[in-house]
Amino acid sequence: MNPLSIKDDGRRWLTTVAAIPPRTVVTVDDRVTADEAYRLAVSGTGLAWHGDFPNARNLLAAMSRRCGSAAGKPFRDHRIHQARRARILGRLLVPLDPGHVLPLRRGPDVRAACTEVYGPSETASLVSLRELLGVVGAHEWRVNGVEIPALGAKIHPHHGVFSPVRGEYVDLVARTPLPSKELAFDIGTGTGVLAAVLARRGVERVVATDTEPRALACARENFERLGFPHVETLETDVFPPGRAALIVCNPPWLPARAHTPFERAVYDPGSRMLNAFLDRLPRHLEPGGEAWLILSDLAELLGLRTRAQLLRAFERSGLEVRGREDTRPRHRRATDPRDPLHVFRAREVTSLWRLTNRAAPVPD
Repeated sequence: MNPLSIKDDGRRWLTTVAAIPPRTVVTVDDRVTADEAYRLAVSGTGLAWHGDFPNARNLLAAMSRRCGSAAGKPFRDHRIHQARRARILGRLLVPLDPGHVLPLRRGPDVRAACTEVYGPSETASLVSLRELLGVVGAHEWRVNGVEIPALGAKIHPHHGVFSPVRGEYVDLVARTPLPSKELAFDIGTGTGVLAAVLARRGVERVVATDTEPRALACARENFERLGFPHVETLETDVFPPGRAALIVCNPPWLPARAHTPFERAVYDPGSRMLNAFLDRLPRHLEPGGEAWLILSDLAELLGLRTRAQLLRAFERSGLEVRGREDTRPRHRRATDPRDPLHVFRAREVTSLWRLTNRAAPVPD
């Protein structure tokens, strides 16, 4: 093993998750053992792989097994374990030559996937193998798409945009009676799947908002592919200007800190987005209109929020519950006993809360 620095090697550091490059990097190949690789990674050393690509993937899997499991531990410990595991596994690195060419034996062609995420490259670089596999996987999702039965078509997610693989919440939006077909807002649109479902159901005008430019680019591409030119996109924090008779929001479900930018689709520190949505909602909801808030009760099962706290948040914002549609999970993690949160996921219920502005009391 030969020590090197990323600077001395002439390779730039690639990351989409704000990962800090290791201070020390050693070159390794097929001869390194999983125990030695794991020991070096735990110590903070980066491992620049120069062997066979499938062997690098096998080494990453072996290192992952050595990280252990957080099954049965409290959620806070589970998150700490996740972050530590990500740091350790992120230290197995692979080189990329100019043009995002992977110069390893039996290495796949990653040029298109890397160009989508990192942009064109005229210099050599170094990237975490774990991140590279995620980039390649995201490219495959983007090319192949995710089948959405409620649309009778596919949604094509981009890298870093939450993929609608959990179809149960989409089905809730597809089956709940519409209060109006004139105008709807889709808050935090992501891939645009819910806005597309509303358009498919005949809503005449849909405005889809998000704070992330990559999400809006993804949504626009999906709307164009599906033939929904009347769906508008707007980069804004929560609401667009004006009022609508239907406002849909599927915020991050867990009030916990996101460790990477891409986790913001799942984790909402301090329930910031949820509270901002509820607090501002009355000013954007037409009289008699409905807001459809889609939330899993996983946060309640994990002890991160109680049902009473959620109902009090509705009340503080001047909202009342007109109805609720529930569904059980169908995704594979809910039936996989190897998942660290399997016990909770198996009991999870996802709800579409039908909220409306609380009627003013009638004077005596």
